[in-house]
Amino acid sequence: MSTTFNVDSPDVVLVSAIGNGDEQAMGQIYSRYSSVVYAVALRVLGDTGAAEDVLQDVFLRLWRNPGAFDARRGGLGGWLAVITRNRAIDFLRKRQPETDIANVVVSYEPDMQGADWSRALEKIRSALAGMPIPQRSALEMAYFEGLTHSEIAAKTGEPLGTVKTRIRAGLQALRKVFDR
Repeated sequence: MSTTFNVDSPDVVLVSAIGNGDEQAMGQIYSRYSSVVYAVALRVLGDTGAAEDVLQDVFLRLWRNPGAFDARRGGLGGWLAVITRNRAIDFLRKRQPETDIANVVVSYEPDMQGADWSRALEKIRSALAGMPIPQRSALEMAYFEGLTHSEIAAKTGEPLGTVKTRIRAGLQALRKVFDR
């Protein structure tokens, strides 16, 4: 059974327009597929910040090289999902030596809506405010600035073990807030 793809599909037209620098076309593609790309990245990485980084990277790559998409090989959504999965795996491979994933994954409820999300953010803010400054600072550098443990140690002048201990203790404190 052979499958044919419509090379005049709206996605192909938009990707072609991206090749000509059309920012509105890029916006339409982003609106259409960003939730799929984010979901794939989040599924692989289990980390919202890392998933957002991969989301940005995938669309930046599409913007810089729209010719990499070949409509004869499949649809844009599927192609973006495969690219996202590969980028997320690359991200995991790059970070894995720095991080023991069992010690740093913070569980969360991905289906949180409005008020639940606001309450969760308040819990996090309260827990962070109650932490010792060095511990809070290490967490912020790791999760908001995206620094590795080694980079944090170099930036702060603290031993690597101290940085890891602070981050682990901070994550455990955050877990306790959500276990109540």
